[in-house]
Amino acid sequence: MIGTTSEQRAERMDADLNELLTAIGEEVATAESKWPPMNSAHEAYAVLLEEVDELWEHVKTNQKRRDLKAMRLEAVQVAAMAVRFVRDVCDEERGRK
Repeated sequence: MIGTTSEQRAERMDADLNELLTAIGEEVATAESKWPPMNSAHEAYAVLLEEVDELWEHVKTNQKRRDLKAMRLEAVQVAAMAVRFVRDVCDEERGRK
């Protein structure tokens, strides 16, 4: 970003991060409204792996033909399922011990 200060760049990065975290939070909320909590680390890992496999399909696509919007959505879903893993399985209050 030519002509911008480091403070302006930092503010933009913060805004981008907040937007991304909001998208992940919305995806977590959607998943939690559709599906019950994951019952075990094995189940949570399988769900997370399925999302990673879907992301991998986008990654393997030729860079010139990639659908960046779809790839971003898959990456957000990976992050959301990682959050669900932590919340459903690793949290002492909510998860299995």
